[in-house]
Amino acid sequence: MMLLIPAVAPKAPAEKERTTMVTLVDAPPPPPPPPPPPPPPPEDKPPPPVKNLSPPKPSPVPPPPEAPVVDVPEPRPNDIVTPPSPPSPPAQPSDIGASVDISSKNMNPPKYPPAAFRAGVQGEVILIVDVDANGNVTNVSVEKSSRNRDLDRAAMDAARKWKFNASTVNGQKAAGRVRVPVNFALN
Repeated sequence: MMLLIPAVAPKAPAEKERTTMVTLVDAPPPPPPPPPPPPPPPEDKPPPPVKNLSPPKPSPVPPPPEAPVVDVPEPRPNDIVTPPSPPSPPAQPSDIGASVDISSKNMNPPKYPPAAFRAGVQGEVILIVDVDANGNVTNVSVEKSSRNRDLDRAAMDAARKWKFNASTVNGQKAAGRVRVPVNFALN
């Protein structure tokens, strides 16, 4: 048997270089120091002592002077004169409460909310509207809800645009309050 061995040893496979990449990251900055504690609340000072004040003493009222006695002779029948009747007072203007200007309400009717319309929601909202002396709306609130927020809001939004006839008190325009029903009905 014959063994054949090469004269030169075979080259060992070359090792591949291993490269390891290391990325250095700066350490995060330390958190900021906590804020200083708030100053303690000022101590409540006791209220100043209450002084007991006695009610002022009324000064004595001098007695009224005595009226001198005057003798008046008895009137005779022809001396008695009936005074004329006082003139009747002028007629007072009647007090009229504020009211809705129908033309304004018709020009600015409440808009039916689309979601309520699609859902078939109907109802009545009763509003309380505060009106100034010029008939302008100053405040609107719901006295009785329709039980649907969209209908209530639509009624309030429309009422804010309305003009009212101001109330009159003793012939003068005055601020007032009006109760206005608003119906939402599907026709």
